[in-house]
Amino acid sequence: MHSVLIVDDHAVVRRGLKQILADALVGSTIDEAGNAEEALGKVLKKSYDLVVLDISLPGRSGLEVLRDIKYQQPGLPVLVLSVHPEDQMGIRILKAGASGYLNKDSAPEDLVKAVTKVLEGGRYVSPTLAERLVLDIQTDSGKPPHETLSDREFEVLCAIARGKAVSEIARDLSLSVKTVSTYRTRILEKMQMKTNAELTHYAVRQGLVD
Repeated sequence: MHSVLIVDDHAVVRRGLKQILADALVGSTIDEAGNAEEALGKVLKKSYDLVVLDISLPGRSGLEVLRDIKYQQPGLPVLVLSVHPEDQMGIRILKAGASGYLNKDSAPEDLVKAVTKVLEGGRYVSPTLAERLVLDIQTDSGKPPHETLSDREFEVLCAIARGKAVSEIARDLSLSVKTVSTYRTRILEKMQMKTNAELTHYAVRQGLVD
């Protein structure tokens, strides 16, 4: 028997994930959270064996929630689900402390396989992501520009691409407007771009935002 927390802002998705895991992990307790605050609150109050986390959450990003979970409960494994392609987000998520990364388009059997492996103390990566990890280790050249960004810079880039104003980003990330503006300047420099429109076009083309 295990205790699992599913974090996703869509009730229908949570229900589907819960049903799949309930069938696979008979007798286990499966809780739900619809946003970052609810998820972090439950992690602090209850001892879970696994968190299944959607990376695209309203307000605070799932990447930030992942970091907070690992800070509060370093030994708690987190399996990240995302609509983003593995080659866009997978390596960054694993480096942030996740025990696995799974695209939401994956079959239910793949979800069960990933959850089972992580609960057994292992890490789950698909063959595609495993190949990308090997290439990433072999060479740092040829990386797309967004992979040179820090996690916080990456979050700000995605927020800009979603059309959020600097003040909104500051509120969502609990930062000052001045700090967000500084991040934006660094992002433009690293990406060798000049405007938010260029950043947005790049992020959409790379599949970094929905």
